[in-house]
This record gives sequence, C-alpha cells and structure tokens, in this order.
Amino acid sequence: MHTNSSLIKPEFTLDIIQLLPDHVANQIAAGEVIQRPASAVKEMLENALDAGGSEIKLFVKDAGKTLLQVVDNGCGMSETDVRMCFERHATSKIKSAGDLFKIQTMGFRGEAMASIAAIAHVEVNTKLTSNELGTHLIIEGSEIKTHEDCATANGTSIKVKNLFYNVPARRNFLKSDKVEMRHITEEFTRVSLANPEIKMQFFHNNNEIFHLSKGNFRQRIVNIIGGKKNETLVPIEEETSVVSIDGFIGKPESAKRTRGEQYFFVNGRFIKNHYLHHAVSKAFEDLIPSNYFPSYFINLQIDPKLIDINIHPTKTEIKFEDEQAIYAIMRACVKRSLGKYNIAPTLDFSQELSFDISPSISKKTTIKEPTIKVDSSYNPFENKSENHAKQTEVKAEEKWETPSFEEDFVPEVENTDLQQIGNHFIAVPNENGLLLIHQRRAHKRILFEYFTKVLNSNKGQSQQLLFPKEIELNKSEIGIITDMTDELNKVGFNFEVKENHISINGIPPECQEENLQFVIEDLIEQHKNSEDLLTEQQNTLAVSLASSLAINEVKKLSSEEMIGLKNELLKCETPSVCPSGKRTMINIKTADLEKYF
Repeated sequence: MHTNSSLIKPEFTLDIIQLLPDHVANQIAAGEVIQRPASAVKEMLENALDAGGSEIKLFVKDAGKTLLQVVDNGCGMSETDVRMCFERHATSKIKSAGDLFKIQTMGFRGEAMASIAAIAHVEVNTKLTSNELGTHLIIEGSEIKTHEDCATANGTSIKVKNLFYNVPARRNFLKSDKVEMRHITEEFTRVSLANPEIKMQFFHNNNEIFHLSKGNFRQRIVNIIGGKKNETLVPIEEETSVVSIDGFIGKPESAKRTRGEQYFFVNGRFIKNHYLHHAVSKAFEDLIPSNYFPSYFINLQIDPKLIDINIHPTKTEIKFEDEQAIYAIMRACVKRSLGKYNIAPTLDFSQELSFDISPSISKKTTIKEPTIKVDSSYNPFENKSENHAKQTEVKAEEKWETPSFEEDFVPEVENTDLQQIGNHFIAVPNENGLLLIHQRRAHKRILFEYFTKVLNSNKGQSQQLLFPKEIELNKSEIGIITDMTDELNKVGFNFEVKENHISINGIPPECQEENLQFVIEDLIEQHKNSEDLLTEQQNTLAVSLASSLAINEVKKLSSEEMIGLKNELLKCETPSVCPSGKRTMINIKTADLEKYF
C-alpha cells in the first residue's frame, strides 16, 4: 500500500518558535506604518510638532524616493535619546497604558522612526538648546554606522534617503512621482492647516512649493487653498459640554463636484470620519445638489478621555464615545451658521448690480406716474362659472387660430419604428423581438471609443472660444490639471495655467461651454485616484470625458437622434457594455414576450 508522505506530519524534537530579530520585526512593522513616502513625511512632521518647534521645513527630492528631510527648531534630543528614538516601542509620549486615554501628542506608538530606519538610510543632526554641541547619527537598515558629536543648530534635522532600498517589492509598487507628490502635498496640507501658528515651508527638488507664515486659521486656509477662498468662508462656532467646534464652512456656491476641501481636526489631529461628513452634508441638503461636496475646515476640541485614536496605525480614524450627540451638535452648528449669515440658495452675493440705474435714461426724460387700468365690464354679481366658460371659449379660439411652428420643423426620418420609453430607453423592433437601449450608457460607450481613438492618434479637434473661460482651482487641483496637460491638449482642450485658475481658450467640439466647469471638476475627481501608467491615464481621461459629456439619464430625443444613437452604438467595437462595465442594451426575444400574455 502506498502512502502519501505529504500527509504525514513531521515530528520535531527541537523548539521552533523564536523571537524575530529586531531589524526583521521593524521591517514588518514598516509595512503597516510606512506605506509610501507620504507616510514617512507624516510621522516626521508630527514628531517636529511634538518637539515644540515654531518653524518646520520639509525638503523632498524625486517625490521622496531619493530624499525626505524635516528640519525643526524644537527642543532637540540628547545623545542617549537620539539612539533610543530608533529603538522599537521607544517613545517619550506615553509611559503607561492609562496614557492612551489622555493622549495630547501627535505620535505615541514608538514604531515610526524604528520602521523608517529599517527600510531607509537615515541621517540625524540634533542639539539641545542647553548644549554647545549636538549629535550626528547615521543608521542604515537598523544598523548604526556613525554616532558622534557635531556642531549644528538648535532643534532636529532628519534625512531619510533611499526609502525602501532593501524592500524592492515595496519600492516597485510605488506610483509615479506625480502621484506620490500628490500624497506628500496632502499630508503637508493637513499638518499645516491644523497648526496655523507654526511657520512651515515645503521644497521639492529645490523649488519652494509652500511658504506659510505664522497666522490665524483663516489666513492659513487662504494661503493654502487660494486668495479667492476668503470670500466664500463662513465662520462656525459652538461651545457645549461635550465638544467645542470652531472653524469655517464654504458658501453653497463654492461647493464642487470634487473632494479635497473637507477637513476635520480633532484636538489638532486630522481625521477622516464619514459620520461627521454626513452631518455637514445634511446641513447643506437644500442648498447644493446631491452630487456636490461642500467645503469645510472644522476644528473639534474634546476631552481625550472621550475618544480613542489608537484604532489604525495611520492615526486618522477616531472612535467617539458619544457619536450621536456630536453628530447632532455638528449638524445644528452648521445649519445655524448658514442661517445666521443669511445663506440661501436663491441669493447671489457675487453680484451687486440689481440697483444699477440704466444709462439710457437721460436727465431730461420726464417720468410719468403709472396709470391704473379699470375693467368697466367687471360685474361682481355675475355667475363665475359662466364667466369662466366664456374665457375658456376665448382661449380655445385663440389656441386654434395660433399656428403651430413645431410641426414645420419635424424632420422626415425613414425609420419610424424606434420608440422612446420614459425618455430613458430606446425600443428598436427587430426580427428576433425587441432591442432595448439605455440611451445614456450607449452615448458613454460612443464617446469613450471616440476619445480613445483621438488620444491614440493625437488628432483631436479644438473649437476656439470667443472669450476665454476662467475656472478657479486650488493648488492641488492646479497640479492635477498640469499633470494632465498633454492628454487634454490631445483631445482638443487649449488652456493656460495660472496661479489659482486656468484660462480655457479652446474645447473639444463635443463639449459645451456652459458645462465646462462641470467637465473640468469631473476630470479632476476621476484623476485623483488614477494610476501612474500612461495608458491608464489616457483610459481614465476617456472615461471621464465620456461620463461628463454623455446625455442625461432622462432626456427626450427626436426620432433622428434616436436613429443616430442606435447606428453609432452598433458601430462601436464593444457596443454591449459601457466603459464602467454595465449593459448598454438588452435583446428581448419574441418567445419571452409571449410569456407575459
């Protein structure tokens, strides 16, 4: 009898469970804590904040793959502390488990610097204010190479070089420099907004990206987002026994279809919370469309005992003890501010021309008193039903006498079998039964294949605008549009990038000028999560343009439009599905129809 040796469990006489070496454990921890260069930037900036620095500088080269450096003028570290800070689970922030429930600092895990040192070359210069000399430390892969005294400025400077040099798989999975820079900029923005009293600078490849002076919260928002943002900010403030709320919300007219201007800060720490976002959105429910996002910059001060921030290594998620109460307070606070400052959807504060006097009226023109017309035939005792009948007869006569201009412009179409169902679907009878076409998805498929061919052939047509169209964008959105310049030029967009807006001179023929703001915002939103490969960027652009320019979900079409849509769909390479993978049409056989009778 043959036995399968693989099914027999081997017998071990030796103990096989052992402690992992520190450098291996640190590399494993780095997989959770340091996911990309932006993660290292976040941890180092938070350490600089905890050091009490009034000035913080961030230097980046090659989107963090070559160099990440944070310089602060904080308290510095002693010779012993600078070595201990790279030990696993070594921290000055907490001393007991009870401290987890009253955390006041940004960092507290004691894993960040040890994880960074395990996957990069780290160089540290630090000096205490009370000491004449500082400490110079070099660590490569958790191994100390140099530890000596040096002359340096007060505070700490940490250089992280060659990130993931010993983890090639992780380094290969990093996105392009543009994408990684986007994440680094976002982390810098979050820290800067939460600490307006600190001077902060950001350099990339020796070019200064941000220079943020000390100021208040409003000034910091304007310096980061853009000068025109100041006009749209509405202050909010609420003081309760549960939570204190202050900050700013954007006016309804500043709402966008793109995310990116939604910030919550709890005790100075940026957080993501869909529950609180829903509370703010509910307050804007009747003021903005459902697919738009209001902008807000909100600070929450709450007792550290009532929150738990030790949920995720990134420390961007917080668990509140009483979420429902904070939800209700947040919603009421935002609604009260909107009402206090008379924010309503029917009011337009951007225009103040309603009281202008027409220049056509000269000083010599005599103004006549308005006359009052009296209907002498009016009889209050007349039967209303009879009077109504007479008016109805008159209106009916007028209606029949008025010629119908619509009938003169009805196009003559050869195929009259097509019917529109609910202004949503197109019914096309055929030999096998009935073909139902989803008109919006069909149009998306047509546009997607058209823009894909244009991007591959570089032969996009451009329609010049009579007057340039200016669209205001923040710095992050400007960066995204700049990255997409080549692809947008290929499909027919002609524009100039300014400091806080873009000036569009030409658009594709398929795009309408009145929908230009919507199209640009939709493109930005789609590309925020796009990959770095050129083919994927082009595919994302084609999908975004197709989605933005396709006809509405419910729209009445003429017979000629229905025939054109059907014919163009059937010419597509993949007519049965739209770019998102959903069906564009279904064919119902005659036999299936007979089952309903």
